[in-house]
Amino acid sequence: MTGGIATGIGSWPSTDAREAAATIIGELPALPHLVELPERGIGADMIGRVSALLVDLRFDSTTRGYRLAARPGAVSRRARDLLNVDLDAIEEAWETAGLVGTGRVVKIQSAGPLTLAAEVELPGGHRVLTDSGAVRDLSESLAEGLARHAAEVRRRLGAEVIVQLDEPRLTTVLDGSLRGPSILNTIRALPEPEALHLLDTVITAQSAPVLLHTCASRPALTTLGRTAAAGISFDASTITTADLDPLGEILDAGKKLALGLAPTTAPATPPTWRTVAEPGVRLVDRLGFPRRILTEQILITPTCGLATATLPWSRQALTLLTEAARALTEDPDSITAD
Repeated sequence: MTGGIATGIGSWPSTDAREAAATIIGELPALPHLVELPERGIGADMIGRVSALLVDLRFDSTTRGYRLAARPGAVSRRARDLLNVDLDAIEEAWETAGLVGTGRVVKIQSAGPLTLAAEVELPGGHRVLTDSGAVRDLSESLAEGLARHAAEVRRRLGAEVIVQLDEPRLTTVLDGSLRGPSILNTIRALPEPEALHLLDTVITAQSAPVLLHTCASRPALTTLGRTAAAGISFDASTITTADLDPLGEILDAGKKLALGLAPTTAPATPPTWRTVAEPGVRLVDRLGFPRRILTEQILITPTCGLATATLPWSRQALTLLTEAARALTEDPDSITAD
């Protein structure tokens, strides 16, 4: 995983897997990704999709979301069917683009173990997070299933793979702000050592580099930086002065940063590649690193997934990011960041 490139977070505003795969490969030549299309409904969203990856576990649906099920049902079958459609679509687009067997890199995504444990329910209605044994089983199942998924993508495309773990619930899991099915059900804050162990259970089981992503408004960078992940991905607009030291430590450790720079909705003033790139340059300057680190350890992305964006803006956002990444690679010192 190198710096100076643009990629997407994962989700895309479409229900057409073939069109989405072709668009992503065309717009993100350096690091395309397997597209997630949550508009297709149950089994296609970030959480339900994981039912297609788990080994010896599966989900059923509830009025609140998903729960662990005793046997395969409609949700797990639909999730697997949709994932296979997506894999067929990217394989077709990859071949059409002449990329098969070239060793190019592709990114795949999955919800991480903490977010899954926070969002998925036990059969009795409580969150998986309330049962340490269930959390362990879910993490181990995800670790194995995700490794198998990466191997299949690698085999189908003849590509190198990067694995992204999405952890939007990380901060709420750590600070104990999650709620149970009623106000009488409290959920303890998960101690950081336990959280790190669960994350690293999944991360270290992968034979591919892992990028740990969060769209949270408070991204818990210190905890993220202590994991075994090769890179950390977050919305750059959420960074405060208190985050500068953790970010510096992450870069000093040789890890990558994927900065969310392009907004998920079109801003009132039409942006340029320069206005997209400048916040990243300013952040590197504030951290006190030379700008060459932009080409070595920095990737750029949208601030979060694009599932709720319009298609025209989604395409424009990726174009702007690709142009910004090219400028950051070729001449980062030419970009003014007052």
